[in-house]
Amino acid sequence: MTEDVRDTVAGDAADAATPVNVEATPEAEVVESIAGEGSAAGDEAVVEGPAPEGAATEGRATTEASAEGRATTEASAEGRAPEAPDYKDRWLRTEADLQNFRRRAVRDREESVARAEENVLLDVIGLLDDLERALATMTAEQTAEPWAQGVVLTAQRMRDTLARYGVTPIAAVGEPFDPAVHEALLEVPAPEGIAPGAVAQEVQRGYRRGERALRAARVVVARSGSEG
Repeated sequence: MTEDVRDTVAGDAADAATPVNVEATPEAEVVESIAGEGSAAGDEAVVEGPAPEGAATEGRATTEASAEGRATTEASAEGRAPEAPDYKDRWLRTEADLQNFRRRAVRDREESVARAEENVLLDVIGLLDDLERALATMTAEQTAEPWAQGVVLTAQRMRDTLARYGVTPIAAVGEPFDPAVHEALLEVPAPEGIAPGAVAQEVQRGYRRGERALRAARVVVARSGSEG
């Protein structure tokens, strides 16, 4: 009897240790179905859900920066087109002003030098007038004197100096009266051999430098006999 009890207990223990294959109940299937649908919905939410706000902001910022860069480039290109001719025009005007200034400076300097030279030359002409008047009053005996020869040589040196600076005497007697180089003092009846309107007498010799009169000749002009 004792052995029968032991066999019974050992059989129960063996049955307890053996795994039991429990079939899935309808309630378990419902739970698993709900869990599967939730997982699928979560996956769809992850895939189809809106992008994070930070990523969208970065995208808009990049797009705006690109648009601004293009706008700046276009504006720069449009701005350079009208500025280039303006700068060139300013440069040409400045260059022209500089060239005109240089020409005026050269012309003013040349005119200043010419005026200074003319003033000195007029002084020399005045001294030559005095020497020629002195020589005109000498007698034949005085002309032979050594001092008179010195006066003649000095007057000639002055003439040579004037010629070196382009100063030449103005032709007067017998020439038609020219107000540009002649200064009329009075009119007289035309003497023999002098045409009316021509210079009959030279009172003071005139000198010219180039085409311009340095000192006009003072003259007496012949008039026709019919004029009162």
